[in-house]
Amino acid sequence: MNTPDNFEYLVQVVQELSLARSLDSITAIVRTAARKLTHADGATFVLLDNNKCYYADEDAIGPLWKGGRFPIESCISGWSMLNKQQVVIEDIYADNRIPHDLYEPTFVKSLAMTPIRKSDPIGAIGTYWATKRLPSANELTLLQSLADMTTVAIENVNLYLELENRVNQRTAELEEARKSLEAYTHSISHDLKAPVRSIRLLTDLLAERMLELNFRDVEVSNIMSRMLNRAEHMDALVAGLLNFARLRKYKLSCTHVPMRQLAEEVGRELIDHHPERTIHFSVGKDVPDAWGDALLIRQALQNLIGNAIKYTGKKDPAHIEIGCEVRDDFNQYSISDNGAGFNQAYADKLFETFHRLHSDKEFDGIGIGLSLTKQIINRHSGKIEATAKVNEGATFRFTLPTSPAVLTSLTNR
Repeated sequence: MNTPDNFEYLVQVVQELSLARSLDSITAIVRTAARKLTHADGATFVLLDNNKCYYADEDAIGPLWKGGRFPIESCISGWSMLNKQQVVIEDIYADNRIPHDLYEPTFVKSLAMTPIRKSDPIGAIGTYWATKRLPSANELTLLQSLADMTTVAIENVNLYLELENRVNQRTAELEEARKSLEAYTHSISHDLKAPVRSIRLLTDLLAERMLELNFRDVEVSNIMSRMLNRAEHMDALVAGLLNFARLRKYKLSCTHVPMRQLAEEVGRELIDHHPERTIHFSVGKDVPDAWGDALLIRQALQNLIGNAIKYTGKKDPAHIEIGCEVRDDFNQYSISDNGAGFNQAYADKLFETFHRLHSDKEFDGIGIGLSLTKQIINRHSGKIEATAKVNEGATFRFTLPTSPAVLTSLTNR
């Protein structure tokens, strides 16, 4: 039976695979994880290479077939890929799909083979035992989850390499795009939702099994709670990254934006989620209108006002004020609060993706909101900055065009 340690280790493997930037890194992570998760005596990482099974790497008590290439029709990894299914063999010498002459020099008596990418396999993960053994249903589920994660990791590496090559060929004006895409590939892509769901499902199954066995342990419950929290955090990262990625391709739909009315609406909506708090929220009567994409500007206001509400969480009462100064062709809007503030020396890091100036223990978050807001303001040819003092609050200032003429070049992008 699997222990909570297995599931926590699987979360660790997900994180390691999300950061892998080469196929060698992936194979090293996967072969070790496959063996550990199933208590196997050996594990191998197989890749499909021109209709042959290439045994790229292994982790085993004795030599297997590392570096070898075998016709796909003549090995069990090939059978698993051709049939697009996981295969388990308790006695290899009793199964005619096994090329016995290749296995005789090895320690292998039992095996499980799991295809990587079930819809169109690109490889397989093999696990082997030196004694006759059938892996449990939970172990097979863990192997399948690992294979799903491996699929995403390989695709991410390919995407990363492709993007890196494209960026290196572009001009300096695309440097910011390269950094954004590199940050994206350094995180969990939207395809990781499936493995995250698997982790949640497996945790739920474990909880049900514990109830059936009337097994109660505070430490185990805490571990499972932490696992679910991490899965939710990963979901939030995925959602933020997808929004970040979509914004790059989004075409602005520019119109007249009543900023005072919009700010009041957004503020009321967000404050209504905190009925237990005293929050004094005000929008200056002289706040002028702007021109831009109303949906994106609403998103920027939600991020900035939401940020002010979050970081005034330890203030009673909290004060949030919105004002504006007209500057040439742009209005400079400001959102001020009396919250936790931050060290001004680190202000230049504030809008970087995944960079946070406060720990999760102080204030929760994933470090995408302000980066996304900066992208929105940049799309409107505006600028955003922040000033603050620790424990004395912060002020965010951003500019937006005052007329459609300023946006003429933007609407054609």
